Amino acid sequence: MKVSVLTLGCKVNECESRSLIAALRKAGAEATEEAVKADAYVINTCSVTGEADRKSRQLTGKALRLNPDAKIYVIGCSSQNNITPFLKAKNVIYVGGNGEKLRILEYIMSGIVPEKRNFICDLPIEYEEMPVPSHEKTRDYIKVQDGCNNFCSYCVIPYVRGRSRSRALSSVVDEAKKAAAHTKEIVITGIDVSSYGKDIGSDLTELVRALGDIPVRKRLSSFECNVIDDELLSALKDSGFNDHFHMSLQSGSDDVLKAMNRHYTTEKFMRAVDSVRRVFPNAGITTDIIAGFPSETENDFKTACAFVERVGFSDMHVFPYSERKGTRAAEMKQIPMQSRRERAAILGEIKLRLKSEFLSKQMGKTLDVYFEDEDDGTVCGYATNYVRVYSDTAAPGDIKTVKISQLFKQGVK
Repeated sequence: MKVSVLTLGCKVNECESRSLIAALRKAGAEATEEAVKADAYVINTCSVTGEADRKSRQLTGKALRLNPDAKIYVIGCSSQNNITPFLKAKNVIYVGGNGEKLRILEYIMSGIVPEKRNFICDLPIEYEEMPVPSHEKTRDYIKVQDGCNNFCSYCVIPYVRGRSRSRALSSVVDEAKKAAAHTKEIVITGIDVSSYGKDIGSDLTELVRALGDIPVRKRLSSFECNVIDDELLSALKDSGFNDHFHMSLQSGSDDVLKAMNRHYTTEKFMRAVDSVRRVFPNAGITTDIIAGFPSETENDFKTACAFVERVGFSDMHVFPYSERKGTRAAEMKQIPMQSRRERAAILGEIKLRLKSEFLSKQMGKTLDVYFEDEDDGTVCGYATNYVRVYSDTAAPGDIKTVKISQLFKQGVK
């Protein structure tokens, strides 16, 4: 039996899909993450935005175009959030959410069509272990945590993922050791990595130190400014973590941050940035920004733009605000979508300029680069600070020290 697992959304989803593929292969199936003709399709959905929901629904149609006779199984955030459209979709015989994801195996492997299609269950209150995925990529992601307790006013994730719950430290270390045999960089990921350990008597600093002896490059995928302190920064430095910090800002206006239920001010965020740069002077600091949040006035937006400039991010992901039904922000007076897009475009221009300025600061510096693939015949990869570096002499899989001399394409050379 051939099974194709199609995934949308975050790296956590990707980790879970790879775990499911490992379980399917162990059970005897020919499983792949490629969109190819198969006997069965697993759609692992995303619901972070309305667009993500739409694309999740479209994947069922894509599967049918690959094989009109295939059985389709749906899991993930979008189905957890709203099961109805998936129950109506053709050939969908199983719809689950984010709990008990491995239950899907018995139906796929037996080929039995269940009497019911709704398999949404209560979200777990403890971390659910999944099979260790096969680590086959140049850079691998290791899931250490699930769920979120923050309840930002714009976000549906706590409702579809449940409360924060952490993976046992020994389990994380075991997977990291296995990954190190096949990859040269691991990225620690989760829905809210900053909250790691709070429910099991540990914390993020302990996790970082526990990974210190793993002989690969290491990076945290994303975390909140609130968790930054001297102890964590010292642990990251001592444990050989990369100098790349993805710290989600969401808005550079204190009034908007309060309305978003983000638990910090711009000044606290700036202090965290300054702390990072004292320990990691050439750090790449990236972020997420939402444009056009319901309470964002023109003055709020100007303030936000000024703050983004002050921080000097190395890169930004910019999104126009997307209403999520069931959240507090969705009940607020909305800014017209055209205005949201216009503000996102302005932030996009700032992003490009700040990125160019950061890349220019790399001139003459020596960077450690992990070369992973090719772009139009030129080998490329990422420095520890997540600057994209191109080379005419490296090969994919090389880790090399490179002296930067010029801007090139989307990075440097």
